[in-house]
Amino acid sequence: MSQPSMEEAHQVLKSVFGYTTFRSGQEAVIQALFDGHNVLSVMPTGSGKSLCYQIPALVLNGLTIVVSPLVALMQNQVSALKLAGVAAEGIHSGNSYSNNVSAWRRVESGETRLLYMSPERLMTERMLSALARLRIRLFAIDEAHCISQWGPAFRPEYADLCRLPQHFPEVPIAALTATADEETRKDIRDKLFHGSAKQVIMGFDRPNIRLTVEAKLNWKQQLARFIEQHYGCSGIVYCLSRRKTEETADLLKTKGIYALPYHAGMDISERKAHQNAFMTNDGVVIVATIAFGMGIDKADVRFVFHTDLPGSIEAYYQEIGRAGRDGKPAEAHMLYGLPDIMMRRQFINDENAGDERLNREHKRLDALLGYCETPICRRMALLNYFGEDINPCGNCDICLNPTECIDATEEARKILSAVKLTGERFGKAHVIDVIRGRQTKKVQQFSHQLLSIFGTGAELSANDWQSMIRQLVAAGSMRVDIAGYGALNITKQGRELLQGHGEFMYKKDAVFQSDLSRKSGKKIGDDQSAPLANGQDEELLAALKKLRLEIARKRRVPAYVIFSDRTLIDMVNRKPRNMAEFSIVNGVGAVKLKNFSSSFLAAVNEHLNRNHMS
Repeated sequence: MSQPSMEEAHQVLKSVFGYTTFRSGQEAVIQALFDGHNVLSVMPTGSGKSLCYQIPALVLNGLTIVVSPLVALMQNQVSALKLAGVAAEGIHSGNSYSNNVSAWRRVESGETRLLYMSPERLMTERMLSALARLRIRLFAIDEAHCISQWGPAFRPEYADLCRLPQHFPEVPIAALTATADEETRKDIRDKLFHGSAKQVIMGFDRPNIRLTVEAKLNWKQQLARFIEQHYGCSGIVYCLSRRKTEETADLLKTKGIYALPYHAGMDISERKAHQNAFMTNDGVVIVATIAFGMGIDKADVRFVFHTDLPGSIEAYYQEIGRAGRDGKPAEAHMLYGLPDIMMRRQFINDENAGDERLNREHKRLDALLGYCETPICRRMALLNYFGEDINPCGNCDICLNPTECIDATEEARKILSAVKLTGERFGKAHVIDVIRGRQTKKVQQFSHQLLSIFGTGAELSANDWQSMIRQLVAAGSMRVDIAGYGALNITKQGRELLQGHGEFMYKKDAVFQSDLSRKSGKKIGDDQSAPLANGQDEELLAALKKLRLEIARKRRVPAYVIFSDRTLIDMVNRKPRNMAEFSIVNGVGAVKLKNFSSSFLAAVNEHLNRNHMS
């Protein structure tokens, strides 16, 4: 058997997928697999991880098994491959029994090149025995961070994949993810590869995404103000609960926004309809829980807005990575406050996990809080967590609107004194009332107006004190006692600060960071059509999108699997008049050239003739 070559890989890249060059990192992964190595690849969201195993699957003579966590993700991948002329199948709960049986027969016959399955289905003894009789050349594990118990989305059934090398010792395994810090990567290497694997770690930076974190004051007003600045843009709004998801979608609808909810409590057909509307139409805002997003490949998402604190930096990075995949300006905007910290601590404690995992999860949350409160470039803080060093980015709220850090050690000691003198039994609202000298019913009930600290901080607003308390909690000088109904407790670090050791530098909350876009006189998304030359090009793009949607509906697939937005934009720029010209459009492979060229060429020629363009 001859050794597969990168020349063959380039031929498949062009003939099947319609691209002339590989993206950064793809060739390194493919070459390692051709050489028979196991590979762990960490590549940014939207960087083309799928091609890293799809192309070897077509060059190698045999079957590739792709492990995927979601039925919808498998269905979309299989649909896209079939449209490109690739023999791909999925065996999963989304198919009828008869469809799964038919798919397996095609696999057994040797017709299928890629077979998508969930880890649960793959790792049954019956399936493993059946696969052992076939010529398997590659295993590809998508969303591989799910293997690691230290990853942001650990799934026990994914951990069972670590038995694969025992059953198929000669078959290389590609583990791919966009979200894994060094600890998670080490865990994957140790468990899946016994420490031995080639690593291809690409940069984590997505420089086109503006990063902004804003103190949560009135989240509905803050969201409405932000959406107003992004009117007409596609975006994702993440909420912590299903109820809040529905409420937020209704709120946006009253503002004239085409907003749709998405959460696991909805009927599956309704969820699918909302996802399809988001993927195929312009200007749709999906309001969702974390149930939405994995595998979503919509190029023109202009913003991701978090109404609540995400679960970890990894989860945050993965969620904001759904914005700006076309490389044009996008924004990731997060609101967070002290109640978010309390809620996230509670979620961790409710896991009933072992002490080691609980400790690690609290540290992960601490890292996210550190990102939220960082006084330096926000992107530097984010990428530093993943082990990457960069210079200040110039595209985050801190770089664009620097906030001076001031020495607030005296104020911090007032807070700590108030917490201590009131017995570490009360939450932030009561502590602030004591410091500001408010004669509330609770203050009088406990005679806290008689404390020496009472009224010593009347000159500052409640928002200032609330912000400082949040930063002290984020910095580790205090913690919120979840079991004690949110009472503030002083940590060892806080006691040292209270005793005169150390200092507290306070970063005053910037008010409504989304005003940055108003100051510049330009909305995020204003230049989302920058590659298009004029209004007539915009008109042609709209016509091509409409045609794409019509074809997708007839074939009952998402529109983006027909052609991506990038391909349509390249089509507009090139304006092909015949099949030869159409064949060089980025993203047009041989099968799509055969199946779709006549329809799209007719649309282009009709547009050019109507506008008398040469």
